[in-house]
Amino acid sequence: METMFRGTTICAVKRDGKIAVAGDGQVTMQNSIIFKNNAQKVRRIYNDQVVIGFAGSVADAFSLSEKFEEMLNKFAGNLMRSAVELAQLWRTNKVMRQLEALMIVADKNQVLIVDGTGNVIEPQDNICAIGSGGNFALAAAKALVQNTNLSAKEIAEKALKIASEICVFTNDHIIVEELN
Repeated sequence: METMFRGTTICAVKRDGKIAVAGDGQVTMQNSIIFKNNAQKVRRIYNDQVVIGFAGSVADAFSLSEKFEEMLNKFAGNLMRSAVELAQLWRTNKVMRQLEALMIVADKNQVLIVDGTGNVIEPQDNICAIGSGGNFALAAAKALVQNTNLSAKEIAEKALKIASEICVFTNDHIIVEELN
């Protein structure tokens, strides 16, 4: 019997010189059981200068975050270079190619989405979201950016809250990390 831990939503917003990355806490087993509701899928790495959020298989996401931190150390904290190197490794390494996860990575200047097909994407409009509730959070964040004066942190948190009301794989145990 295959045990897959899935289900999460991560949303990042850049506004007024600040970047906020928010994530929910739900871990779903086999698409039908809430295994844990307070997982931390957003965290600071590289001396608290970089925030990562991950969606997908938990073990795979931890492996990728460790590899990403190695790249940050190798390239002196250069977010783009580290993300590109991770994406290349992820795509070309036979073992890593099997990893099922997505990552949002951010430093004080930029936000990127990194995936296993070699993509490193800088989001349009300084807003991005991944995971099972990613599209819901993305739509909510875009509407909030266009129609309110809320801060990046407030928008990311509210977008996750809205996604948790729609997506069964997203809950309202939200962790937000903000970079200035």
